[in-house]
Order: sequence, then structure tokens, then C-alpha cells
Amino acid sequence: MKFYIGSGFKNFELVNIVSEKLINLGHVHTYNWAKNIIEDETIEDMIRASELEKQAIIDSDVVIIILPAGRGTHIELGIALALNKKVYLYSKDGKDFELENTVNFYEIPEITKVIGSINDLVDKINIS
Repeated sequence: MKFYIGSGFKNFELVNIVSEKLINLGHVHTYNWAKNIIEDETIEDMIRASELEKQAIIDSDVVIIILPAGRGTHIELGIALALNKKVYLYSKDGKDFELENTVNFYEIPEITKVIGSINDLVDKINIS
């Protein structure tokens, strides 16, 4: 299975952990933005990263969104939904899905929500 992981910058370590676990199970990460963060990013860098991320979503079978999301994460979610990708939406404690915190697109039936540990997320993805 080929996968892409979207999230906010503050979750880059979680992105790398999930990526490593899935790769160790034989899956392919189409692009890991969390290993390609540029400190003094320019507009040109942002455009290039967006192109790589968009193509990675296109090339993926599965898109994983780790909450809380960052600025571009909801765009990645939208691309995945528009392309009918399998989407896993992860929240450690489920607070992201409470009425005052949720986003209407989190609630649509095409999304599989996962609450719990990173291992719970990886297990859910690996057996699906």
C-alpha cells in the first residue's frame, strides 16, 4: 500500500514515527514532508513543496491526517476526498471530534476516524 501523511508542522515527529512503522510493515510513503522541512522557506520552496505533496496524494492509496491539523492539512484532506482516496483521520484523545472542535468534513462517512495510540492508528491502517 502507498500512503501519504498530512499534519501540522508541530506533529512532524509523529509523522516520522507513523511513516517508519508503516514502512517497516512493507508499505511505501509517497512523500515525507516532515523530513524535508526548510528553515527559511521561500515562496518558491512553498510552491515546490505543494507540488510534491499534491503528487504524493495522487500517488497514494491511503491518506492519513494526524490532528491537530496545520494550514495546508485541510487542503490535503480535500484533495484526498476529491480523488476518492481512503482517508484515516487520527486524534490521540478524540477531542478533535467534539462538537466545539470538529470540522464538518471530519464527520462524513468516507473518513475513518481513529482515536488512541499511534500503534492503534498503524494497526487500523495495516489491517484495512
